[in-house]
Amino acid sequence: MLFHTGSTPHGLSGELRAKLERLSFPTLGHYLEEGFVDPAIRRIAASGGRVIGTAFTVRTTATDSTALHHAAGMIEPGQVLVIDTGGDRRHAPLGEVVAAQLVVRGVAGAVVDGVVTDIDEIEGLGLTVHAHGTSMLTTKLHGIDAGGVNVPVTCGGAVVHPGDVVLADANGVLVVPVDVLERIIDVALQDDAEEPDLVADLRRGAQLGSLTGASATVEALLAGDAPQ
Repeated sequence: MLFHTGSTPHGLSGELRAKLERLSFPTLGHYLEEGFVDPAIRRIAASGGRVIGTAFTVRTTATDSTALHHAAGMIEPGQVLVIDTGGDRRHAPLGEVVAAQLVVRGVAGAVVDGVVTDIDEIEGLGLTVHAHGTSMLTTKLHGIDAGGVNVPVTCGGAVVHPGDVVLADANGVLVVPVDVLERIIDVALQDDAEEPDLVADLRRGAQLGSLTGASATVEALLAGDAPQ
């Protein structure tokens, strides 16, 4: 393996960011099937709340975080650091020092397909982090000629390209190409706008299946009238 590096991705447009700040992220689950990171990757430092930004990717090796130390000084404000550890969940590549650099750089958050350390210090710095968990065993600076910066990576089973939109909250993490998100964002926002009325109807005694059409579909299935 050889070390690889790509171009630093652009940030989000102001218009798309403004729409995403109004969106309930799980609403996108009604329209997408891919890009959802393994639910085992959870928010473990929540100082900054929700995360919205474009992916700045790093691929490390199990014991070596040389690529990450290099990348931490390159990331742009509003981007999200996404770390692919190659499946290692014993060595923590992200700790207080790397987190301090990320905060200085103005990142939106970090997602690690692995473990992190110094979690109390990270929370104190105000960095929001999603990861599998924590560990006291850390990576070292071995300088192994492998890994990469701003290259396609895998995080929690999802393929992440530099510049993809990363959305994360207490429910999990979603990675979506910008063009896909632009095609569905307005529909998703409309769903969010209609949801309070739906909940109000339920509180007045309406049945969910009647409101959504699910009950009519079930009746058609039972009658054998549903389309094949």
